[in-house]
Formats: sequence, C-alpha cells, structure tokens
Amino acid sequence: MLPKTPKLLEDIRDAAAFIAEITRDVAAADYQHNRMLRQSVERNFEIIREAMRRLMQHDPATAQGITGHAQIIAFRNILIHGYDQLDHSVVWSVIQRDVPLLLTEIVSLLAKGDQRANNASLE
Repeated sequence: MLPKTPKLLEDIRDAAAFIAEITRDVAAADYQHNRMLRQSVERNFEIIREAMRRLMQHDPATAQGITGHAQIIAFRNILIHGYDQLDHSVVWSVIQRDVPLLLTEIVSLLAKGDQRANNASLE
C-alpha cells in the first residue's frame, strides 16, 4: 500500500460510516423530506468521491479493488451537476445498497494495510 493510501481510505471510511450512521433507522420518505439530512449525506458523498478520485491517481491498484470505484466518482457529478433533477430515491438506494458494501471493502483494505505494516515492522 502506498504512503497516502491509508489516509485516503480512512477519509472514505469516515464519510461512508457517517452516512450509514445518520441514516440508520430513517425511512426513505423521511430522508426525502429532510433537507438537512439530505445535504449532509450529499456532502459526505462528495468527500467519498474526492478521496476516491485521489486514490485512483495515487494508487490505482488499490482503487480498482473497490467495487464500483468509477461509479462512485461519477455519482458525485450527478449530485453536483444534476442537483435540480436529482431523484432522492436513487440516492436512498445508493445509501441502502452501496454504502454498506463500500464500508466493508474499505475496512478490509485498511485492515490488510495495518497487517502489512505490522509484519514489516517485525522483520
């Protein structure tokens, strides 16, 4: 794992965990009607996208191991440039379907990086 990779992965993990936490026990209709919640989620998707973009530039091999890495980057563009046509049910679907998988993969990558660092320090 390259030197900047753990920080970028941690940024993604933190933003994805925040989205999961603030939408836990929230119904889709409540999400659609709560502007503050939607904007908080959208901001954290922006952070995920930016960290993923940087990861693609810095460590493409690691980024390519993340399911949907290119779609993650494209999703932010939909949020930003298509804000006036944004379908909140699509965002809700991403929250429910994709964020848990992203979190699982990022946590796994971080754990592998920690394990490699620990093994290297033992040598």
